[in-house]
Amino acid sequence: MAVADIEQVVIRGRLTLGVLVAYTGGPSTGTGTTLGAMWTAVERVAEDLGMEVELSTGSTAKEARRRGRLSVSVLGATLQPAAIAGIAGRIAAAGANIDRIERLAQWPVTCIELSVSGADPDALRVELAAEAAAQEVDVAVQRTGLSRRAKRLIVMDVDSTLIQGEVIELLAAHAGCLEEVARVTEEAMRGELDFAESLRRRVALLEGLPAEVFEHVRKEVVLTPGARTLVRTLKRLDYRFAIVSGGFTQITDGLVDELGIDYSAANVLEVVDGRLTGRVVGEIVDRPGKARALERFAREARLPISQTVAIGDGANDLDMIARAGLGIAFNAKPVVRQAADTAVNTPYLDSILYLLGISRDEVEAADAEDGALTGS
Repeated sequence: MAVADIEQVVIRGRLTLGVLVAYTGGPSTGTGTTLGAMWTAVERVAEDLGMEVELSTGSTAKEARRRGRLSVSVLGATLQPAAIAGIAGRIAAAGANIDRIERLAQWPVTCIELSVSGADPDALRVELAAEAAAQEVDVAVQRTGLSRRAKRLIVMDVDSTLIQGEVIELLAAHAGCLEEVARVTEEAMRGELDFAESLRRRVALLEGLPAEVFEHVRKEVVLTPGARTLVRTLKRLDYRFAIVSGGFTQITDGLVDELGIDYSAANVLEVVDGRLTGRVVGEIVDRPGKARALERFAREARLPISQTVAIGDGANDLDMIARAGLGIAFNAKPVVRQAADTAVNTPYLDSILYLLGISRDEVEAADAEDGALTGS
């Protein structure tokens, strides 16, 4: 006989150790060690160590179930027993098996990851999306293995994703036309109005604003909770990070410098004699433009599109979300949630780390190590 697999987990100080032993010798091996004798020895050791022991036997007939492994991430502010039961029930009903469960985070949200085998990913994604909606949790279904670990370029929308709110509305507040601009913005985000046309209409209302307004707005920009942690952690792991925005370079350039972002694309507001003209200069970064930017960033990073992740919240992000290897809807409009590979509805942007298999403990350990090295 031989040890074929071994795993252990410690929960609240209680150790659970599992050992899979491959036994092919029939009633006894050539040395005369029977299965019963082995079990007697295990019980004796367990008694000496004050442990409980259980034995189950089986064959390798079900090993084929391990093919086509998937990672199922379940996130929520709190995870109720009914949510876990509902997700597990749907997995079982799909004829799949949960091979392993691991907690990736317990604050500010709870995230557990289930390793699942024997399921069709597309069919399971549909089933779990329905259960997630019923239980008010987020569920992501991804293939495991190298394809998941190979995601190396993150491309993120800015307004209402990397930052809270819309930059053009901050500008509009200074111009005294906030209500009108907000109405047009909402129509565009829902996909009811062509983005390029909506942008021109909104920018026209800013005509005459002094260029000094950019300095005021930069100070008013608030990052989404978890944004710094997300960027810092991914940069440590040698990911490339990009932002693409229907907003304006006069604001996004500051975010690039502040966060150490690798690539960026945004619109440019025209300024003449120190005042906004109410026009945009150059090509507009709209829905197709965001997808083109993603492709350009991937080429510059020398990565295939399959190794990209796109994150956004509005209709303007749909093309890049569809084009990326993994598309994530972050606190998004319904049309975006339906189109994306997965949706995150917590207010914390660093929850996306868990979808990439990065745990909260790993993030905190890296932060502590950096703090020790820098003396902070």
